[in-house]
Amino acid sequence: SYLEQLRKQYPKGTKLQLISMRNEKYPILPGTIGEVTHIDDLGSIHMKWQNGSSLALIPEVDSFKVVAAEK
Repeated sequence: SYLEQLRKQYPKGTKLQLISMRNEKYPILPGTIGEVTHIDDLGSIHMKWQNGSSLALIPEVDSFKVVAAEK
C-alpha cells in the first residue's frame, strides 16, 4: 500500500531537507533539515525540525529530499 511504501522509504530517524512547503501559514524555511518521527495513517510525515518545529510534511504537496547520512 501507499502507506507501507512511505514508511519503508522514510523510516523513523531519516533525515529530510525541506525544498519548499506550500499552504502553511508559518512554513519552515527551505533548506531546513529535520528527522522523521513517524508517518500517520493519512500519509503525513511527522518531523522533528532543527528549528524546534514539528510541522508534518505532506508528500504530495511539499517538496523535500533525503539527506545522506554522514559517514
